[in-house]
Amino acid sequence: MPIRQLPSHLINQIAAGEVVERPASVVKELLENSLDAGAQSIAVDVFQGGVKRMRIRDDGSGIPRDEIPLALARHATSKLATLDDLAAIKTLGFRGEALPSIASVSRFSMTSATADEASGWRYALEAGRELAPLQPHPHPQGTTIDVQDLFYNVPARRKFLRTEKTEFGHLEQVVKRVSLSHFGVAFELNHNQRNVLRLPPASDHETRTKRAAQIFGNHFIEQSLFVDEAGAGLRLWGWIGLPTFSRSQSDLQYFYVNRRMIKDKLVAHALRQAYQDVLFHGRHPAYLLFLEIDPALVDVNAHPTKHEVRFRESRLVHEFLFRTIKRVIAQSRPEDQAQATTARAETHFQDPPRQQTVSWEEPTAPGPLPTYQYQAPRPGDRRVAEQMAAYQRLQAAAPCAEAAEQAGDVPPLGYALAQLHGVYILAQNAAGLILVDMHAAHERITYEHMKQAQQREGLKLQPLLVPVTASLSQREADCIEQQAERLRALGMEVDRSGQEQVTIRAIPALLRGADAERLLRDVVADLLALGDSSRIAEQLNEVLATMACHGSVRANRRMTVAEMNALLRDMERTERSGQCNHGRPTWVQLPLHQLDRLFQRGQ
Repeated sequence: MPIRQLPSHLINQIAAGEVVERPASVVKELLENSLDAGAQSIAVDVFQGGVKRMRIRDDGSGIPRDEIPLALARHATSKLATLDDLAAIKTLGFRGEALPSIASVSRFSMTSATADEASGWRYALEAGRELAPLQPHPHPQGTTIDVQDLFYNVPARRKFLRTEKTEFGHLEQVVKRVSLSHFGVAFELNHNQRNVLRLPPASDHETRTKRAAQIFGNHFIEQSLFVDEAGAGLRLWGWIGLPTFSRSQSDLQYFYVNRRMIKDKLVAHALRQAYQDVLFHGRHPAYLLFLEIDPALVDVNAHPTKHEVRFRESRLVHEFLFRTIKRVIAQSRPEDQAQATTARAETHFQDPPRQQTVSWEEPTAPGPLPTYQYQAPRPGDRRVAEQMAAYQRLQAAAPCAEAAEQAGDVPPLGYALAQLHGVYILAQNAAGLILVDMHAAHERITYEHMKQAQQREGLKLQPLLVPVTASLSQREADCIEQQAERLRALGMEVDRSGQEQVTIRAIPALLRGADAERLLRDVVADLLALGDSSRIAEQLNEVLATMACHGSVRANRRMTVAEMNALLRDMERTERSGQCNHGRPTWVQLPLHQLDRLFQRGQ
């Protein structure tokens, strides 16, 4: 078959295959065009899940009469002019493919008017072909795009569409996601002439929080921390769910780069690592985060749907995200979580949730470390002494709860009242009743002190009695040679012994008995993909967590009131004390009004 030029309508349909997957894809592209045009109000009307009809109206700048037909030509755009523009894209759309692609698989019309025109103008196409010349049409400033009978001329594509309910569900999620990236814009969504979503503009923190709660749910906002951190030319702000507000799936993970929602492996890895020490196995964190970065440092042209991006300084971005979120989680103390925990208890008792603002502050200086003693696991064995030294910072005489409350000086976790079944501590604070899992709480305290001690002393290397030789690819061996100092800082001493061979001579002392070759392969895989690795830190933490578990206060151990109060005070001073080493909560709050309701007081 000879080489020949493809006809324009076929080119457009091929492009539509990349851009238009379903009605939700159409709405996404058109919403982005409206936002790029400076719209402050956007209305979306949908019929039969969008398959029958989608109409998007905006009050943006509009399109001049002479440019309307050009807007339907491939690779025609007002958003790029030079290579410099392509290297630092500031708009959501930029390729000029969306409109002609959508028009090629639908019955399409565009009506638009600018501020200096007396009338709007309408242009209609069917399957990408002009139906009638440009005609005057009454229209306020802005643009209305009407897309009907999607894929009517491509039956092979149309049969892959799902039910009306499913297609509208996808479309609704797109509108919600876009609305979270542009808080200052009003959005309205109607389906089959029934209003589904109405979002007024949100110009301050309070109204933005309200919009986030409307999309994510009040429960998320009540159990989240607000983040706003800047550094190294980056800014990260938004809401992160408390570790106890985890999910069985990653459905509440929204991340935006310069107001563009993305799915990025580097970002996902950084955030997962930030939560890895506080989440229960198999659970996923929830977050709504916005990263602001110089457009020249991020390539948004890495994928046809623009869902993926490529950071030019990937290691810098990864480190900034990881350290920022990890620090915020660590700095969250019981006084910061009290309101969120109260909300969690209220939800459990089926009370309507209350929207609250949860903040965090800089940590106070940590108190002196208890004189815990522990021994490293022997080779091939993680056995440790069953009990570490008992609590050695006990308060000799803690004030009783009633006296402290009268004095107006009640700490966040209050004062101990009693011990229940040798497992739980019952304490009274200003809000009501606190229940503490004493073993889980002491386990976290012990674990955090061990990590601090290990960080102060540094990683101790354990020379291997018999060095391990590993065969790798040349790329992996090159990486090991180039990153020799970094590997040593991670606790591994590795020499290159051939073009595709290395020799492992030492590993961290706490990991003696571990599979050295497998550990090295995992670390190198991370270094090649992300520029960094936390594999060794994770395994070290696993060892320390096991030791902390064995060395913590055991269930059924009777504790005095002074011991219980000392544990409560330690919890208030310790990072991540709201979760045990396995991600489970260490304490819950039962507010007084809920206790009143249980006993029908005041009813």
